[in-house]
Amino acid sequence: MVTTGGMTKRIDRLERAGLVTRRRSGTDGRGRVVALTTAGRELIDRAFTEHMHNERRLLAALRPEEAAQLEALLTTWLERATPSG
Repeated sequence: MVTTGGMTKRIDRLERAGLVTRRRSGTDGRGRVVALTTAGRELIDRAFTEHMHNERRLLAALRPEEAAQLEALLTTWLERATPSG
């Protein structure tokens, strides 16, 4: 679980790095709206692209039937781990 203090520290670091901006909520005086900057979006795009390349590399080690088994197992696991409703 992440505390509000822990979240604030993480957002502070992202803000100092120029990856997010923070402003007061227009509807809740206690709330803040955090948004990615252009640099933040570019970083996310690069990280996602690298992640997808790595996933393809890892899955390439499996035969097609093994990849299908893995997908079925992960789907079952996710369905059972996700609370219904």
